[in-house]
Amino acid sequence: MHVGSFVLSAQFPGQGQGEALHRTVRSAEVAEEAGLDTVWLAEHHFMPYGTCPSAITLAALLLGRTRRIRVGTAVSVLPTAHPVALGEQAALLHVTSGGRFTLGVGRGGPWVDLEVFGSGLGAYEHGFPESLDLLMRWLREPAVAASGERFSFREVPVVPRPSEALTDAPGPEVVVACTSPASVRLAAERGLPMLLGMHIGDEEKAEMVARWRQFARAAGRPADEVARAAHVAAGVCQIADRRTDAAETLLKAMPGWLKQGLEAHVTVDGRVRAMRDPLAYTELLCGLHPVGTPHLCADRLAATSERTGITRFALLVEGSGDLAATEENVRRLGAEVLPHLR
Repeated sequence: MHVGSFVLSAQFPGQGQGEALHRTVRSAEVAEEAGLDTVWLAEHHFMPYGTCPSAITLAALLLGRTRRIRVGTAVSVLPTAHPVALGEQAALLHVTSGGRFTLGVGRGGPWVDLEVFGSGLGAYEHGFPESLDLLMRWLREPAVAASGERFSFREVPVVPRPSEALTDAPGPEVVVACTSPASVRLAAERGLPMLLGMHIGDEEKAEMVARWRQFARAAGRPADEVARAAHVAAGVCQIADRRTDAAETLLKAMPGWLKQGLEAHVTVDGRVRAMRDPLAYTELLCGLHPVGTPHLCADRLAATSERTGITRFALLVEGSGDLAATEENVRRLGAEVLPHLR
């Protein structure tokens, strides 16, 4: 089992943006010291829900600050990025980090980002498969041309070649954020592991993993590839000596952050989007994920892995909103939870 932290660079009420970003960088350094496997970085635009606008840029910084831990994006939003530009950056990080970078990609939402970056609503509604396929070709082939609906260009060489890294991997690992049967099928047909959201429980995760395997086999993916697919589950982790104390920490801090963050979402076409109730959502997360004593947290992760077949976890560790508390949470995750899982 591989356990990592998931950092949104969340700006809690009363905090500055620099404070949120500093907490992200510091928590990543502590995650390596604590023995975690990966740091996963989120990406958002124009809102305090997450103050990091480029997960891959922040990943570059953290790869330079660390020596052992993997760093992944969760996720880089493809509809607002050119897949070749993103592929070049991913290849660069793969080669220079010795293969420690994972590129997580997703479809994002119908947000105003699509207007600002000029990609338009179509990139979100039906352009994701073309972008993903072009990205994967860039990461696996020596030269690439395109003649699709959104992207069309003459053949150009891939520089740097991901295969030039001093590692056995042909290129950076790619995972796909999946929230629907369509996205599960998209990932499965390409043999790409899924990143599953923190809002769903074990039963739904198990169903999505089973559906992924079904789609992958139907697409003719190799049996060993299907068997060893290492999907990732996002969650929340808060550790305390008593479960009530851990839950109280999150219930005091997260609803205020969620309220101001979720309210900042603006749709590109004016459509109405129903947002979750911040308190009820926090209570849901406390019930679904490792929130409590170290033993409870270890048992919860082990149970989820057994029920779903998922072997990798990206755990939100900054739910307190406080730098010192986040550092302590990460250290306890490494020192008091991981030994029970390994």
